[in-house]
Amino acid sequence: MPKAPLERERVYPAAQFETTMPHSEQDERLAKRQKLGSVAKSHNSTTQRSRIFAPYRTVGLVSPTDVPFTSVALGKTTFQLTTSTGRSLQTYDLKRGLNLVFMTRPQTPFQITATCASKGRVFAAWGDLGNGTSQQGVWIFQRGKKVGQLELPSDLRQPIKQILVFGSWIVACAVTRIEVWKTATLEHYTTLFTMATRKGDNELTGGVCTMPTYLNKIFVGRRDGWVEIWNVATGKLIYTLLPPSPSCGAVTCMEPSPALSLMAISYSGGQLIIRNILTDKTLIQFSAGAEDAPVTTIAFRTDGMGAGQDGRKDGVMATATNASGDITFWDLNEGGRVMGVLRSAHNPPAGDGAVVRGGVSKIEFLAGQPVIVTSGRDNSLKSWIFDETPFSPIPRILHTRSGHAAPVTSLLFLPSDFDGAEAGNKWLLSGGKDRSLWGWSLRRDGQSKELSQGNIRKKAKKHGILAMGSLSHGPTTTLEDLKAPEITCIACSLNRDGGIGALPGKQPLWQKTRDPKKSLDASISGMTGWESVVTAHKDDPFVRTWFWGRKRAGRWAFQTSDGTTAASVAMSPCGTFAVVGSAGGSIDMFNLQSGLHRQRFPSKLTPAQARQVKMQQARQADTVTQLEARTSSRFLPGTGKHSKAVTGIVVDSMNHLVISCSLDGKIKFWEFLTGNLLHEINWAPMTAITGCRYHATSDLIAFSCDDGSIRVVDIETRQTIREFWGCQGKINDFTFSNDGRWIVAASQDSVIRVWDLPTSHLIDAIRLERPCTALAFSATGEYLAAAPEGELGVDIWNNKSLFTHVPTRQISESAAEQVSGPTASGEGGQGLLEAAFEDDDAVGDNDEVAASNLDQLSADMMTLSLVPRSRWQTLLHLDLIKKRNKPKEPPKAPEKAPFFLPSTTGAPSLSQNNMETNPDDSQNQSRITKFDRGRMEQAFTSSLRAGATSGDYDDFIERLKALAPATADLELRSISLGDSDSDGSNELLYFIQALTSRLVARRDYELTQAWMTVFLRLHFDSIMASDTLMGALREWKQRQAEECERLDNLVGYCGGVVSFLRSPRT
Repeated sequence: MPKAPLERERVYPAAQFETTMPHSEQDERLAKRQKLGSVAKSHNSTTQRSRIFAPYRTVGLVSPTDVPFTSVALGKTTFQLTTSTGRSLQTYDLKRGLNLVFMTRPQTPFQITATCASKGRVFAAWGDLGNGTSQQGVWIFQRGKKVGQLELPSDLRQPIKQILVFGSWIVACAVTRIEVWKTATLEHYTTLFTMATRKGDNELTGGVCTMPTYLNKIFVGRRDGWVEIWNVATGKLIYTLLPPSPSCGAVTCMEPSPALSLMAISYSGGQLIIRNILTDKTLIQFSAGAEDAPVTTIAFRTDGMGAGQDGRKDGVMATATNASGDITFWDLNEGGRVMGVLRSAHNPPAGDGAVVRGGVSKIEFLAGQPVIVTSGRDNSLKSWIFDETPFSPIPRILHTRSGHAAPVTSLLFLPSDFDGAEAGNKWLLSGGKDRSLWGWSLRRDGQSKELSQGNIRKKAKKHGILAMGSLSHGPTTTLEDLKAPEITCIACSLNRDGGIGALPGKQPLWQKTRDPKKSLDASISGMTGWESVVTAHKDDPFVRTWFWGRKRAGRWAFQTSDGTTAASVAMSPCGTFAVVGSAGGSIDMFNLQSGLHRQRFPSKLTPAQARQVKMQQARQADTVTQLEARTSSRFLPGTGKHSKAVTGIVVDSMNHLVISCSLDGKIKFWEFLTGNLLHEINWAPMTAITGCRYHATSDLIAFSCDDGSIRVVDIETRQTIREFWGCQGKINDFTFSNDGRWIVAASQDSVIRVWDLPTSHLIDAIRLERPCTALAFSATGEYLAAAPEGELGVDIWNNKSLFTHVPTRQISESAAEQVSGPTASGEGGQGLLEAAFEDDDAVGDNDEVAASNLDQLSADMMTLSLVPRSRWQTLLHLDLIKKRNKPKEPPKAPEKAPFFLPSTTGAPSLSQNNMETNPDDSQNQSRITKFDRGRMEQAFTSSLRAGATSGDYDDFIERLKALAPATADLELRSISLGDSDSDGSNELLYFIQALTSRLVARRDYELTQAWMTVFLRLHFDSIMASDTLMGALREWKQRQAEECERLDNLVGYCGGVVSFLRSPRT
């Protein structure tokens, strides 16, 4: 093929432009005053939402897709990196330590396929019409907001795999075609079609790239190994670079080098060449990969350092593949050589399938910096720096942001510790199939961290995995095998957690043997605390301990007594003991401070005790002896072991009982100290028990069964008090709400169900796109965490019952409709304020009616009213609600009516007649209104005066309790002072006396406080001017102070007793 001269230019002209998006303005004129947001109300009414939970956001996503990151330089030392989380983008600031600065909104309709950052803007291509999606497009974001979009050709039916912005052109690479736009106007310029001699040869496997000083030229890598050079301005193919040999295979990656006219090209056969574009000659050729692991990303170092024996020469190239987690560094001087291999920079792909994601998706050296940025398909983004002394060709880690590389399997919110710290609302523990344990901060993403399992890279070097002699270009890295197996169960108690100062110094990790004869100094651990998290692992007989405060692995690894897999784990509320249940049915208890085995359930008998048990069993043949045995205890010491896997263990709040459940269908109550069996509930062969959850405050324990039911047992009476049915398929996980009123369950039918314990009603059902594998409820009740099946992130839902009334009437299974879950960007979700002020039209009037009056149990007890909390809370904040619902501006009449509305006869139009005010009609209407208002006020004031005359204000209080918040506010405003205190017209005095009598009767405590707050706010000036009213108010204040002191003493006494009983130090 003849060579054509290539146009060259040293500097591209900078294109400065601004983009303005057209928007539609509402032309409709509203003649009536309407509440703000009423136009959008009809749209929201058709959207399916949960009655209790509102989607908030998804945590744990950094770079979970195959789309590589894109970077942009802001000055010389500041860089921003943008990653794709599926349908949104996240931008991190490298100078701030990969701090999250932007999340794009709105979300793209379908998955993002390519991204590119240029001059503060990010281009994102999404959708694939050829793969079933209904739409496809390219959106432009700036500082997290959508500012424009590119128009696609109507005949494009291929996904856009790569976007490139250079000079005055925007280039998008599809499967076999290239689209070109102008950066100044964003209009489509042309389409470049690649030709093929055989079917599939024109597929663009290597993408597109440019070279400095080559004006309007792009380089395109094809499946047949050709590299085509196109002029995007003329739309012509000007040259083709042929592969070194026909066996090289397809082009997998291209990258221009800092040296002019030199480009690195890698092929699927494993070859990599450095080619001179001007002369079309190969300068360097070597094997950088393999057929099963070709090089897919290349980067060149541009700070002029790093090569040579001392690292002071230029010419460093880095290569990586998506089939391995390793990064290879090359010295291109003197023909090229391997300088070093950064092993397991990212997780390698799983050998048994795509369960654990891995491989390097992109590497990039920052311009003029000794820093390389890498992103992997293991949901991580990392930066590495070359600054070690003496010189090392392998960089060290600088910053990292990552998450789970495999789906999440278990969740647990941190409980509150003994001192009452609110850790339970901030931190969420999650275990995944990638063998990691993460702590997620719901307040600040930058605080989220994976709990360390020791220096894995040091262990790898010790085992020879990272030895220089074992260098290979294939996927041979096995660093993940040095981690603990997949976590299946998590237990936590913070009462003995010492924070970051727990057991200072270097401690051995996960000791599997502990000599009981060897003394252990417990003084340090007694002062600083010890491990607070225990985890069970898949197909592993050992459970492992963790320091939560130090975010690292603990000292102990406890083995089950029968050597079978650890199936369940629990911790005592005091934080001192860990209880382990095995797949063989054994239950063992260990001390976390000393690491010693303390008890078995059932307890292990001495030979003398075993002989005594056998003799007692022989004596029980006599009926009289059997009768005597039944009166004392049915279970002998050392008996009662489960015959199948222990699926759940619970230690009660007093360290008195250990409750276990098993696949054998039995629930056993063990004595904590002796290990003897006290009671047994047998549901076999009716069902097998798959899990249990405990609510300490109510002393209730719930069990999930393989028949799809959830049964609730009262620990005190040991009776089944509730049964909940409706789950279709396996129950994946379930949990109590923080107050114990609800049970939330996720089943395999992709529905999350919420049952109300007091009424036994199904009060909510959320149908999602895929099932949830794990659930967790925060200790404060603010969040519900759910782990969707197959997803790397954790969905967070807000609990709307904290801010608004939630009806408890029963719903049917058919009411569970598809609900959109939380997203990484938080779009479509609701924060606390949005959920609180949401208009819920589904709530019926029956929910707002006060329940029937109940007699007071005792005159010494302070009784609350049965009025819904939302009613008196609305009364307190009625001014704020009215201000919020007030229109921003008054309605405006149209400036010019359309030509067809005015009458040709000169008669006034109908709209003008409606807008004109008739004095007579207004006067007549006001008379009727005044008459109705006077009659209503007369009934209210007459009941108040009648109560003052008789001294019994019960009828007046009941009438006031039945009023709506707006009506009650109006009545309180209409109370008058009267002419004098002696003529019986001082309604303010009577109202104070009515509330005082309610305090004396110890009824409607919260309503009395709300009414008095509103009353003082409205009539403060009149009360201050009257000595009579001030005297009545002092009497009310005295009664209030007496009652407050009495309640404070009672609550303090009860709290002190409970704290004394709960304290692990007593």
